[in-house]
Amino acid sequence: MLGKVGTYRYFAVPIICAITCFFVRIPTTFAATHVQTFSLVGPKKYYLALGDSLAFGYQPDLNFNQGYADDFFSNLKSHGVKNLANMGCPEEKSSTFINGGCPYAFMHKYFYLGAQLNAAVNYLHVHAGQVSPVTLDIGANDVMGDINISKCTASSNFETDLSHLDSNLTGTILPQLKAALTVRGKVTGDLVLMNYYDPYQNICPNSVSIIQTFNKHLASDIKGFGMIVDVFNAFGGQGTPNPNVCSYTWMCSISKNIHATSKGYGVIASTFESGTGY
Repeated sequence: MLGKVGTYRYFAVPIICAITCFFVRIPTTFAATHVQTFSLVGPKKYYLALGDSLAFGYQPDLNFNQGYADDFFSNLKSHGVKNLANMGCPEEKSSTFINGGCPYAFMHKYFYLGAQLNAAVNYLHVHAGQVSPVTLDIGANDVMGDINISKCTASSNFETDLSHLDSNLTGTILPQLKAALTVRGKVTGDLVLMNYYDPYQNICPNSVSIIQTFNKHLASDIKGFGMIVDVFNAFGGQGTPNPNVCSYTWMCSISKNIHATSKGYGVIASTFESGTGY
């Protein structure tokens, strides 16, 4: 898959293309620099992972079994968690999360039809009071077309797209997830959002400020609904050059792919562990 010149997409290359061609559409990742505190319920029987290709655990070598949800689940087992439902869908936007239409729904690890949000809410109702944590990464694809790495700039649509993302998160996604986690007036599970690392900071240091702006929105959006964990700093923070980019992502491989390596996914999982204190 090949995107427009100078524009990079934040999502998985579909299996068909990954097998039949060498072109990789490169996504964009974003990061914020602060984490809020939040009162936690703690792990329960079921772990629900939601989001885009990072939640899915995409890697360009077609290793889809060492994503952060898989690694985090390994840790959660020691806390009594028995089941993982990973609903992550490659190339999911906040709009498709709400309305359906994820381009690569056939790649679901946990089968469901329709919108990821509806599937998540239904799952939480079926297992009422037994699901914790619920992890989420979403939003990068909402603004992917606004980032021009060749010029290291954001387009004039960036702020508008961020506003739409804020609206989708605070008006629909987060309220519905929190409501589904609430049983008889009590919140029964932890909703944990992650911020994003910046794979482009070594080739385009100006991307860091764009990414930080994006993730400041995420940090603001989650307030009152859950907590956010700091993947950005776990990947090395804002300094350039960032020595972790080549080992934590596929950016230094022939594919120059933004997605995390197995090592990088392990770092994300560890960030969820340390951020929640599980």
